[in-house]
Amino acid sequence: MSAIQTATPAWKTDELVLFEDEIGKFFKRELAPHVEKWRDQGKVDRWAWEKAGEQGLLCMSMPEEYGGAGGTFAHEQIFIEQQLKAGVEGFGAALHNCIVAPYILHYGTEEQKKRWLPKLASAELIGAIAMSEPGTGSDLQAVKTTALRDGNQYVVNGQKTFITNGQTANFIIVVAKTDPSEGAKGVSLMVVETDGAEGFERGRNLKKLGNKAQDTSELFFSDVKIPTENLLGTDEGQGFFQLMEQLPQERHQIAVQGMAIIESALEMTIDYVKERQAFGKPILAFQNTQFKLAECKAKATMARVFVDYCTEQLIAGKLDAATASMSKMLLSDLENEIVDECLQLHGGYGYMDEYPISRMYADSRVQRIYGGTNEIMKLLIARTL
Repeated sequence: MSAIQTATPAWKTDELVLFEDEIGKFFKRELAPHVEKWRDQGKVDRWAWEKAGEQGLLCMSMPEEYGGAGGTFAHEQIFIEQQLKAGVEGFGAALHNCIVAPYILHYGTEEQKKRWLPKLASAELIGAIAMSEPGTGSDLQAVKTTALRDGNQYVVNGQKTFITNGQTANFIIVVAKTDPSEGAKGVSLMVVETDGAEGFERGRNLKKLGNKAQDTSELFFSDVKIPTENLLGTDEGQGFFQLMEQLPQERHQIAVQGMAIIESALEMTIDYVKERQAFGKPILAFQNTQFKLAECKAKATMARVFVDYCTEQLIAGKLDAATASMSKMLLSDLENEIVDECLQLHGGYGYMDEYPISRMYADSRVQRIYGGTNEIMKLLIARTL
C-alpha cells in the first residue's frame, strides 16, 4: 500500500495503470541489480540505455512517425516514478526523454526531426543539454560559449559544466551565442554530435554530494565545427525563447521526481518504525513518531494532488511558467524536509550508506538547485503578484 492515498487522477487511464506495473517490473528486474556497480564507476552502462530503447521506453512522448511511442507526459511521469521507486539511480533518461527530445520536436525542422528523433528513441544517440558554464548558471543569456558562422558551418568555442549525461551523451544541445553583441537575442541552440567531432573534449566526471551513479561532467569545445543545419530550427537568436518555452516541463519533471522520492521515503520509514524497537516497543508506538509521520503524510498528500493537477495542465498544454515554478519549488523543498525527517526516524542507521534513506538525503539536495534555483522560482512567481 502507498504511504498516501489520493484519488487516481483523470489522466491516469487503465492502460497507464498496466504500463505502470510493467515498467516497474522492468526497472526492478533489468536495472536495479546493477546500481551498485554504476555508483562505483560513476555512470550507467550504455547497454542499459539500449535495453530501454528496445523496450520502447525512450522518447515515449514523441510521435510514432519519428520513432517514439506516441504517448504524453503521463508516460514520462510514470517512467520517472517507477525508476525512482525501484531505486535505479543515475539513469538520465528523464532528461533525454523530457528535455532533449522535446526541443527537437518543437523547434527542429522536419529534416532534423527525422534525422535525430528515431536515433534518440533507439539509444543510438544519447542526449544531453549543455546550459551551465563555470561562471553562468541560472542567467542563461550571459553564456560565454560561442557558435560563430563561417561559411557553411558554425565554429563552437567554450566550456560547460554540471552537464547531466556528460560522459555518455553523443548528442548535445549546446546553448551558445551566435551573436555575442546581443543578450538574450544572441542566444541559439546548436546540436553537437560528438562522435568524431574534432575539438570536443569531455572533462572530469564530477564528484558530487549525491547522485553517485549519474555522470555529471565538464565539456570543452575548441573550434568544434558543425554544419549550419545543426542550428536548431531555421533562425539564429531563438535559443533563449526556446529555452523559456520548454522550462515549465523541465521544472515540473523535477517536482515529479521529488514526489516519487517523498512517497518512497515515507513507505520505507513507516515499515522501519514498525519493526525497529526502542525501550521495548516499536518506534511507531511513540507519539512523537506518529505525529512526525502524520505531518509528513498530510503534506505529501496535498503535494500529490498538486503534482497531478500540474501534470493534467501540462498534458493539456496549459501549464504556465509560474505554476511550474511553484511545482518545482514546493516539491523540492518538501522533498528535502520529508527525507530529513525520515532519516531522523531511522536513527544512526539512517546515516549509513547501505540504507536507501541515506542516499535519498544526499540525492535530494540538488533538486533545489538545478532547473533554476528555488530563489529564481520565487522571482518568477512574484512577477504574477
